Amino acid sequence: MATTSSLSMSFPGFKLKLSLTLIACVIGVTSAQLSDKFYEKSCPAALATIRKAVKEAVHNESRMGASLLRLHFHDCFVQGCDASVLLDDTDTFTGEKNSFPNANSLRGFDVIDNIKSELESMCQGVVSCADILAVAARDAVFELGGPRWEVPLGRRDSTTASLAESNSDLPAPFFDLDSLISAFAKKNFTVEELVTLSGGHSIGLVRCRFFRKRIYNESNIDKRFAEEKQQECPLEGGDDNLSAFDSTSSFRFDNAFYKNLLQQKGVVHSDQQLLNDVNGTDSPTKDQVVSYARNMGKFKKDFAAAMLKMSMMTPLTGSDGEIRQNCSRVNPPST
Repeated sequence: MATTSSLSMSFPGFKLKLSLTLIACVIGVTSAQLSDKFYEKSCPAALATIRKAVKEAVHNESRMGASLLRLHFHDCFVQGCDASVLLDDTDTFTGEKNSFPNANSLRGFDVIDNIKSELESMCQGVVSCADILAVAARDAVFELGGPRWEVPLGRRDSTTASLAESNSDLPAPFFDLDSLISAFAKKNFTVEELVTLSGGHSIGLVRCRFFRKRIYNESNIDKRFAEEKQQECPLEGGDDNLSAFDSTSSFRFDNAFYKNLLQQKGVVHSDQQLLNDVNGTDSPTKDQVVSYARNMGKFKKDFAAAMLKMSMMTPLTGSDGEIRQNCSRVNPPST
């Protein structure tokens, strides 16, 4: 297996070298387990195939970029980056797709399935669904103007999932700052990385039921902005009506999300908590929000580093898990 001692992350105007060994020490992964050259011999066209499919999917529907990023996030925060989120329920198995944060909400499964099918025709039983998720999220962010980072590869797929952990461990849009900090700390993320990863909300849409209480009840919100959102999300009904997390550039990965927070235009409660609480008190994360609002390059650089760290959360490697033939179900018993 090929190994690497450092990783490159690049985007226009920036290139950052990170020590894989340093990151590995933080999250308990050794550099020998994952490598950015893992498929170089076993499936050399794997990354190009994923990149092409993601580019087409995002071109056809810009919203898909945020959906693929969120799919990877919701996978890694439950059992680590093991593709457990992709497993369908069966008569004997309950997966994560119908947890409260995921039900009728997560999207992009068809994109991942199509990529897996194409890779299986090229390199049968080689590329894991977990690796596809990690690479697809990176490529989706890049297609919308975000940073690009090297994704170390070699994850294997889980044969289990956890509905309970999906319900308990994924940060909710109604969380106060203390709850957000606790949820991210549980996954070994710092407060600074919490603010950085929240910037994923610079792209994508959110359902009315997740921000209704904020736009009707909270005081730390721009009045005209609240009135505009109330047109999209009535006091009763319309739970599944969609609104952009970032109304100014919902399909472009930039720092407008943080600029909106400075104007009290965070759509969901948890986002505005990064700047001030419901009583208008400044949050301890305010300085970082201000910094990102002023410096998009710093935000993108930090986001790439945080995403790299997230993609390496307790992966299955070696002989653990399996390489699923179909991402939505475990492999049948061998005969």
